[in-house]
Amino acid sequence: MWLLISVHSCMVYELYIQVVCKESSVHIKWKVNKSMSGNPARLLLGNCFPSSFTNTSNGHAEAEFIYQLSDCQFRRMGTWKYLIYVNTLTHRPLPKPYPPTFTYPVRCVYDGPQGWTPFFQSPAQGHGELAFHMAILNYNFSGPAESNVFPLGSFIPIWAEVDQQAHQPLVLLLEECVATTTLEMYPDNLTYPLITNEGCLVDGKTTLSRFLPRYHSSSILLHLQAFRFAVGEEVYIHCKLIAWDPDDLNESRKACNYNKTTEAWELLDDPNKNRLCQCCDSTCKGRAKRDAESAPQGLVLKSVLGPLTITEDSLAIILFSFSYRCWILNWSH
Repeated sequence: MWLLISVHSCMVYELYIQVVCKESSVHIKWKVNKSMSGNPARLLLGNCFPSSFTNTSNGHAEAEFIYQLSDCQFRRMGTWKYLIYVNTLTHRPLPKPYPPTFTYPVRCVYDGPQGWTPFFQSPAQGHGELAFHMAILNYNFSGPAESNVFPLGSFIPIWAEVDQQAHQPLVLLLEECVATTTLEMYPDNLTYPLITNEGCLVDGKTTLSRFLPRYHSSSILLHLQAFRFAVGEEVYIHCKLIAWDPDDLNESRKACNYNKTTEAWELLDDPNKNRLCQCCDSTCKGRAKRDAESAPQGLVLKSVLGPLTITEDSLAIILFSFSYRCWILNWSH
């Protein structure tokens, strides 16, 4: 059961707004002045019209919105303590693309129930002696992410690891990662490519995204810069992971960063073999399979992280960028 911890009201320019968050719904009373009372269809909660509209004295009016949190394009966000639903009240005297003349943020905050965790961590998957893990961590990779909301341009720290136990050494690779707005992948999904061509971090050609140096071959760290895709919506990152023989890196089994200074691709694990990444701007072709008895076959798994939300928050970007620069200097030393 959710525990409600958010009820509030506000007086703004003769406009009285009261927001009551219930267990799974919201009740909003919005008293508007004469300039907004002419057309109730121009008063919106997300994409929902008022549930009721009453004219009062002096040309003023009161709009009521009574809706479920699953309606009206409420966006769900989460931290490790709270579940948050956010939306916006708007007055639009003119239809889109004209901007609203008034906006007011609506937020309902709940304590998560016992045992609840946000969905930024992919559950471990076991295959024989191997167990895979993948998660979004905090900015210095010291623990789980405290929120699934990332300002545009900030960094999304992604960690993945294969627990090989008694297995011979393996290297973990991210063969492919794409962002989409759905938990399941469908053929007609709009996607944003992050890693393609069997290990090429293509997002790094236009952003500061990059693989970080490994602390162990069985893990991989990805600093993904929050990208302009489905801003304000729920986003899921779909990845294909592969555990592979570290002595057999090749064009189809690699992790490649793009170096903007040299305008060239670089192999994360061995700069002397950067030639394996030269195919990243064309097509990387896998070579013929080796004799199954000569080395263990790679194990491929698909994993999903999310939902996360990318927002346009300029102040947060400035603060995050400063923290990141300070941290990355320490990391590099």
